[in-house]
Amino acid sequence: MNMLEVKKLKVWDQKSHKVIIHNSSFQLQSGRCLAIVGESGSGKSVTCRSIIRLNNPWIAQSGEIFFKGENLNQLSEQEMRKKRGKQISMIMQNGMNAFDPSRVVGVHFKETLAEHFGWSKSEIEGNMKKAMESVRLQNPIEMMNKYPYQLSGGMLQRMMIALALVLEPDLIIADEPTTALDTISQFEVVEQLIHLRARMGCCMLFVSHDLGVVKKIADDVLVMKNGEIVEHGRMDAVFSDSQHAYTRHLVATRLELGHHFKKIMMQEEL
Repeated sequence: MNMLEVKKLKVWDQKSHKVIIHNSSFQLQSGRCLAIVGESGSGKSVTCRSIIRLNNPWIAQSGEIFFKGENLNQLSEQEMRKKRGKQISMIMQNGMNAFDPSRVVGVHFKETLAEHFGWSKSEIEGNMKKAMESVRLQNPIEMMNKYPYQLSGGMLQRMMIALALVLEPDLIIADEPTTALDTISQFEVVEQLIHLRARMGCCMLFVSHDLGVVKKIADDVLVMKNGEIVEHGRMDAVFSDSQHAYTRHLVATRLELGHHFKKIMMQEEL
């Protein structure tokens, strides 16, 4: 069964009339992880924001986006707000952008969970404490009383993962969740996302330009270039037997970087 089905998605800038996404069509099956890869500006993040209709007001879109058989493009903004968070959770590239900088992070959790579940303050704190501890965040109550700037990018990303654990969505959209993090935090966040999928059985749309991370987490891969899908298939098949020259270029670049890194490490050991 397809949890998500995108048909002929077209996205354009109404100010400049520039087309950003050219008639994209793809599916995401229940329980699977689909990675969208490509260079910066290829349309990966715009595609994700189009699914939950969070692009800027001057960005228009057409086509059909079916989530659990329902066309999201036909829903009102009020109906979409009920979908966001509870049924479709988004983990953003920069954790700082997910929180109001003028308020402690716990306020975001309380507002989100109160809206979707109607829980009391103590119920919210209890559930968030348990979820935060499960993603290896220490002193959760203390952390919830801190402002975003007082926490690292890796901590904020794991807090968003903890919130997703409590919300138990059917679809998680992770838009470049490791890009702004150091290597150790990247590893920890990817491990937590893998754990999240295993625990909840949800499906995931994972956006990244890092093919190493993609190979670790994804089942299927969609390759984008200049707003168009140039290749789509199972991860192993796409990486080992690429049909498009652009995909072969991405894979070759990744291999070259890997060899270069190993060479540097060997020289340092000597």
